[in-house]
Amino acid sequence: MTNIFKKQLIDPAKSPIFYGYVILLIGTVGIYCSIPGQTIGVSVFTDPVKDALGMSRNQFSNAYMIGTIISSLVIGRAGVWFDTYGARFVAFFAALALGVTLFLCSWSAQMSSFIKELLSVDSWIVPFVLMTVLFFLLRFAGQGVLTMASRNVIMIWFDKNRGKVNSFSSVALSFGFSSSPLWINALIEGNGWQRTWQFLAIGLLIFSVFIFFMYKISPEKHGLLPDGAKSPTKEEEAKKVVPKQFTLAEAKKERAFWMYGLTLAFNSFFITGLTFHVVSIFTNEGFLKEDAISIFLPGSVVAVTVSTLFNFLSDYLPLKLYLYLMLLGGFLASSGFLFLSSPAGVPMLIAGFGILGGFFAVLNAVAWPRFFGRQYLGSITGKIMSFLILASALAPSIFSLCLSTFGSYEMVGYLGLAFLLFLTIGSVKADNPQ
Repeated sequence: MTNIFKKQLIDPAKSPIFYGYVILLIGTVGIYCSIPGQTIGVSVFTDPVKDALGMSRNQFSNAYMIGTIISSLVIGRAGVWFDTYGARFVAFFAALALGVTLFLCSWSAQMSSFIKELLSVDSWIVPFVLMTVLFFLLRFAGQGVLTMASRNVIMIWFDKNRGKVNSFSSVALSFGFSSSPLWINALIEGNGWQRTWQFLAIGLLIFSVFIFFMYKISPEKHGLLPDGAKSPTKEEEAKKVVPKQFTLAEAKKERAFWMYGLTLAFNSFFITGLTFHVVSIFTNEGFLKEDAISIFLPGSVVAVTVSTLFNFLSDYLPLKLYLYLMLLGGFLASSGFLFLSSPAGVPMLIAGFGILGGFFAVLNAVAWPRFFGRQYLGSITGKIMSFLILASALAPSIFSLCLSTFGSYEMVGYLGLAFLLFLTIGSVKADNPQ
């Protein structure tokens, strides 16, 4: 098998254009193909699948939460695989695993019935455990490994132009992700949820072939340099400052690792909780359901605008400025959340979570290779990914707990402001380790 993966049917050195642009395109498609394992891709299946399995909404949601939490605990290992075996190996098997998991998901109702008959039990525990396992596989392979490997391989092929290429990728993915529930729902209505999952599985298995042939771990492995740069002269080579390549253990000793990572995790927590409970949050403050849903379009416009502009500028500006602007977005969002019924509440919330999402798209891609180098990027981003997945898994339950305990969601806003204040103070010395 090792010999199979060493075969190179496509030689980046012979490409008529810099092969990094091919990586940019195919890597962006790779992230897009993770949609079936993302919350936005799973949520469309919630009602038909839970009804087919005889599960309540709470049971289905808890299975999703537990599967996601378990995924966050092991995703760091995938980062080590990335550093050891490379993007092609890791992304190829992630796409295969996600495709096979989608086939299993499409047969979940039949598997649940078979297990019930085999064990002679008729309990909700059977489909609950089954879906917990399937959600773990979906989240680990899709949201975790395929996303991480595809984003990292793009960042590795670029250095000075990293922000510019991430701008293209972020905009394409923003529109792609936001439109995905529409076409997935159309497939479900036209073909049923089981056949739709099977269609998505077939698409992933086909894309895994493109990964196998087209993903390349780094330009240096093929006699190229990042950004398609020309080989430096001896004088330029002598003057060149080689960045330190941090291991995960070394990165974890830097304050920037924790402050940037926790800020990104706050974004995952807040946006997931808001999205999951948005109708309840707004109706609790006297708004209509339509008012709740209407906040996402202008919020997406703000996020796309921020990510496009600041991705481009990130090649020239210090990322610490971005960190504080992202924290400002968090303060706006939390304040708008607290004072939702006031005239300024909704605009503050929209602006805040749009700014959060926009800077998340920049920092989550650009910060890690700039701060810690490219050699151990997989293990470092794998650890950060575990923060993000865990935060998104806990958010719906914590939001719900605040409502059931205090009668409103206000406590989430106060907790958010307190955490953001801690991050603001802690980030004063969160400088670039390079």
